[in-house]
Amino acid sequence: MESFYTLSRKTTGEQVIDKSRFIGIAVPLATLEQIDEAMQKIREDYPNARHYVYAYRLHNGFIEKASDDGEPQGTGGRPILDLLQHRNVWNVLVVVVRYFGGILLGTGGLSRAYGGSARQVIIDSELKKLTIFQVYILRVPYEWFELLKYQFEQHKWMIQQEEFSEEVKLLVHVPERETETFRKWINDFTRKQVHYEDVGMAWG
Repeated sequence: MESFYTLSRKTTGEQVIDKSRFIGIAVPLATLEQIDEAMQKIREDYPNARHYVYAYRLHNGFIEKASDDGEPQGTGGRPILDLLQHRNVWNVLVVVVRYFGGILLGTGGLSRAYGGSARQVIIDSELKKLTIFQVYILRVPYEWFELLKYQFEQHKWMIQQEEFSEEVKLLVHVPERETETFRKWINDFTRKQVHYEDVGMAWG
């Protein structure tokens, strides 16, 4: 997976369907501990609700889970998880809190209500795209610095840090799918006069 979407901030939304209140809450997070904390906070913020239906996706470990929280199986958590999968959203918890209004919606009505509430809160959220980058440290002789800087801008390879001493040390982020292109290009272009070191990956 070269890229995915996540939330910039917590978002909430509400709709009333046949007298039941459906409150959607989308929370950006990255760990199971944060999910437990967020669920506890939501239960405190919305006490005495009939159901707290949720789904979450954590990119680290590719963990996914959905819960109907007492609703008929597959009518609540699954539609929320399907939405997150379809939109390639990770590192998020989406909870739809239901205050029961006395009218039964049926399985189809529940799926539409929970899925629709989740869809609305995701549409209203500020989604940001994260891309995986290979990170390199380059040791650049001064005579190559300006030329390489210009070439990197043309290729959209991002210089994150510059450090000047006897030579210029650059921290460069290259999209992961372009790593082979980058390595071949820099060796050919500089005739191997610029040394680089692969120091791992980062999302950005």
